[in-house]
Amino acid sequence: MSEVTVTVRGEHEARLAPERATIRVSVRAEGPDRGSVVDQAMRLAEPVRESITTRKDAGSVIDWTSTRLSVRAERPWNSDGNRLAPVYYANIDLTATFSEASELSIWVSDVSPWDGVEVGWVNWHLTPETTSRVEREVAAEAVGVAVARARAYATALGLAEVVPVEIADVGLIAPTPAQPVAGMAKARGAAFMSADAGGASMEYEPDEIVISATVEARFLAR
Repeated sequence: MSEVTVTVRGEHEARLAPERATIRVSVRAEGPDRGSVVDQAMRLAEPVRESITTRKDAGSVIDWTSTRLSVRAERPWNSDGNRLAPVYYANIDLTATFSEASELSIWVSDVSPWDGVEVGWVNWHLTPETTSRVEREVAAEAVGVAVARARAYATALGLAEVVPVEIADVGLIAPTPAQPVAGMAKARGAAFMSADAGGASMEYEPDEIVISATVEARFLAR
């Protein structure tokens, strides 16, 4: 046995505590008069906006945004099947990114009882710098796992050397050709999955963020 093609998969993951939390809150108002509803929504949103900007100045809020006021009207039906007068709904959404979960919890406890305020989702995440660094590290570890597996197969077959031919994201390596050509290497990186916590439910004690990489690699064992 002089040469054998070995195809393996390498995986690795890292678990990190979130570094940032982005929360969305909505301020809503409703009533029969459009002008009054608009004024009420603007009035209810102002203290929420001020509480965010105060924390931004203090450094606990990294960034924040506020959408324009949106207004819609609906005409409900009564029990007799008749259309009633229009009811107007006004809405303003605000998002804020906090640097610490404790600061987020305090702020939510403050604003959630306020009139018209609805607390929405929280997205726990890492900084872009941390994400890029950890993705590179995890990819390198995944490749190392693939190399170690290929060497284990080669050793079991009584072969001493493994030569990389191809490495790719999962599912991108074509079926093994009948006559593999040694030395033709193709590098395509790693497939990353960042399991950032988030969704409709609120979690002030977030789970760890998982960054994983999985690669497929082909070697010639000699």
